[in-house]
Amino acid sequence: MEADGLGLKGFPELKNDTFLRAAWGEETDYTPVWCMRQAGRYLPEFRETRAAQDFFSTCRSPEACCELTLQQPVSYFLQPLRRFPLDAAIIFSDILVVPQALGMEVTMVPGKGPSFPEPLREERDLERLRDPAVVASELGYVFQAITLTRQRLAGRVPLIGFAGAPWTLMAYMVEGGGSSTMAQAKRWLYQRPQASHQLLRILTDALIPYLVGQVVAGAQALQLFESHAGHLGPHLFNKFALPYIRDVAKQVKARLQEAGLAPVPMIIFAKDGHFALEELAEAGYEVVGLDWTVAPKKARERVGKMVTLQGNLDPCALYASEEEIGQLVKQMLDDFGPQRYIANLGHGLYPDMDPEHVGAFVDAVHRHSRLLRQN
Repeated sequence: MEADGLGLKGFPELKNDTFLRAAWGEETDYTPVWCMRQAGRYLPEFRETRAAQDFFSTCRSPEACCELTLQQPVSYFLQPLRRFPLDAAIIFSDILVVPQALGMEVTMVPGKGPSFPEPLREERDLERLRDPAVVASELGYVFQAITLTRQRLAGRVPLIGFAGAPWTLMAYMVEGGGSSTMAQAKRWLYQRPQASHQLLRILTDALIPYLVGQVVAGAQALQLFESHAGHLGPHLFNKFALPYIRDVAKQVKARLQEAGLAPVPMIIFAKDGHFALEELAEAGYEVVGLDWTVAPKKARERVGKMVTLQGNLDPCALYASEEEIGQLVKQMLDDFGPQRYIANLGHGLYPDMDPEHVGAFVDAVHRHSRLLRQN
């Protein structure tokens, strides 16, 4: 059993720590692998479990989140682990629970995605937001889901917690949903820079205790999703995204130490943020996630060996034959090298993907990475 600084949690001993060792930069016997959105709509079990449930109602149900993570009754996050020998689980939740906890209404519209009926349009709209200090208490259901899931994992693999980065959350809150340009959110950056920084600070102050709370609840690693990094060029990214990404890592680590909790590896995934790889590698995270537009060898040359890299197979490669998937995985592993590397896709799994091809991807990573170490 493990104990933390706040008392005995009663979690089973971890049996497979390969993912954590790779994240910390330690040598591993093979390359660990997990998939973003691995507890998702591509699994028939997921669709059956979620069929009659509202998305955010599901997120607020610890039992449902556990079922979806594990993909077995009472564990969403366990569902994929039942099918595939993945080396980590990620809790079933959503980055937009944070804006909800700040008092904004968010709905999930079938065929469209997340929608904010009343987005932030004017600077005065910031007054509608709750004090960020209350966010963690509003998100107790996430912590309960993490604890329940960690217990039911029975030490099989580590459990990853996550959140959206401040700029990505701001973009949704201002746009009112997804956008191909994020023009309304970027208009704020240019026309209301002071208000933009105020909003980004509110989000950062909400995220820090939320992520710490996930670790207290049982998360063994944390990933920060900067999903809309690609909408910002280097100038805007360095001004409005990077400082808050850095502050999240710095403050989460400091608060864990203050609470007497062991540190956990942190992952930053900035989609389409290839222009900021060097800065991300120095932002305080142990792992930098890459999307599929980045060449692995060039990424390693740019960041050196001080961080672990994660990624980055094109998700659409899973539409290929199982034989071709194996060939693509082999090339990816050769390019990344055997150590300081966690295999993943360059983005999340898509709903129409064949679970058998996901299994082929996972098996290929394990098989080829073992062969790579023998050479």
